[in-house]
Amino acid sequence: MSPRALPNPTRSASWGRWAVVSAAIALAGCAAPRPAPLTTAGMDVTTLVDAQRMRQGVEPIQAPLGLEEAMARALKYNLDRRGRMMEEAIALRQFDAAAFEMLPRVMAEAGYNWRDRDRITLSRSTETGELSSSRFVSQDRGHTLSGLEFTWSLLDLTLGYYGARQQADRALIATERRRKAMHQLLQEVRTAYFRALAAQKLREEVIQTVRMAEEALRDARSAEALRVRSPLDALRYQRQVLENLRLLEAIGHELSSAQVELAQLINAPLGQTLVLADQDRPDVAQMLLQMPITRMEDAVLANNPDLREAHYNSRLAREEVRRTMARLFPNVSLNLGVEYDSDSYQVNRHWQDAGLQLSFNLLNLLSGPAQMQLAEAGVALADQRRIAMQLAVLAQMHLARLALENARDQFARADAIWDVDRKITAMVRHRETAQTQGRLDTISSATGATLSRLRRYQALGQMQAAENRLTATLGFDPRIGRTDALSVQQITEQIRQQFDAMAQLVQTLPEKR
Repeated sequence: MSPRALPNPTRSASWGRWAVVSAAIALAGCAAPRPAPLTTAGMDVTTLVDAQRMRQGVEPIQAPLGLEEAMARALKYNLDRRGRMMEEAIALRQFDAAAFEMLPRVMAEAGYNWRDRDRITLSRSTETGELSSSRFVSQDRGHTLSGLEFTWSLLDLTLGYYGARQQADRALIATERRRKAMHQLLQEVRTAYFRALAAQKLREEVIQTVRMAEEALRDARSAEALRVRSPLDALRYQRQVLENLRLLEAIGHELSSAQVELAQLINAPLGQTLVLADQDRPDVAQMLLQMPITRMEDAVLANNPDLREAHYNSRLAREEVRRTMARLFPNVSLNLGVEYDSDSYQVNRHWQDAGLQLSFNLLNLLSGPAQMQLAEAGVALADQRRIAMQLAVLAQMHLARLALENARDQFARADAIWDVDRKITAMVRHRETAQTQGRLDTISSATGATLSRLRRYQALGQMQAAENRLTATLGFDPRIGRTDALSVQQITEQIRQQFDAMAQLVQTLPEKR
């Protein structure tokens, strides 16, 4: 057999390795992940765990729930607020991580190189230009490489510095958004609380009036069947009773969801009946309305969360201009390294190297003006949005003040109407007892009094919501510490102190932070 016919073991080994690699790639392709729909068992386990985490650490409600405690529980246990606080915490962590972008880079590397044939080199004579007949092996087939390299870049330092400043502003924006979410949460708690209080106060009254109306309706139908009264009078009587029943049922339906809404806001068990306490509190609305308009405008411009966010966005845009300018300058980088190679053909297996490099992207000469124009346009846009936001929050403050005035007048009118209807009901019931007044008049007056009382509570809730909108626009926050470190009682006491100190608060400008 000729030498050409002999099998080449090196080539056979190479083909074997390629076959193994191909088989590995094929197996990897077959092992690609496929869509995995959720299973009922898996969802049940997750749902159970989520339900336990939802109620974890929530203090039970032991006494009648007051408005201040409801607000404290919302600040401490509301799940949406917890999400906002986590967003703020993540933004702060991102700021901490961005500071490390300014540090130099220290890279540790280790690897192994292998080849199936020796690295053989030839040499050429400089005199004759002919190749030497000798061949030289210049590298091991397998050898390890390792190194430790220190790299410092002026451009990375500059971009990291401005990036950290931008991330700091983003963390502050997250804080302002948390403040805004807190204002909205407290407004929802106030509205839901007074709706639930109205439901609690009116429940027995509505039940008694409905029972009385149903008895009167049965008596009217019996009288119609016995023809004690004329059919037309009996039908008119029934219609008036039915109309009163319709109003009472509408009141019950309107108030039926109030407890569930309040329980969701304060993270209380949805099936638990909340007993609410009707407490007296200072007339904050009157205190706010006595505050001068100019002082209100100063407070809005200093503390409104939306306007403060617009200011931070303007700073972000200006930092972006500085980052864009930094990218246009040449970069200076310094490299220091310690290397090792296990190759036995290396005379010096350990060595150190250093380098200083100056680099400049020539395309910046073309793209630089366009990048700067884009960054400056971003600044102009942020400034325009800030100006528009300033006008919007000032208008919002004036509208909120007018809404509070109207809501306070509406509450005073509703309170007066309820007081009159209450006296009328008492007189009608007294006459019915003396058998000088019919039952229909008693039912109608009781229904009217119940409806007036409901409208009184509705007007009170609207006044509370308008008061909260104005304080939120002014940027008046409850001055409390970390809610996760305080108990519900401590937060409640701090909120109560805020209500007591509101008179002093509206007489002075808030601190400019």
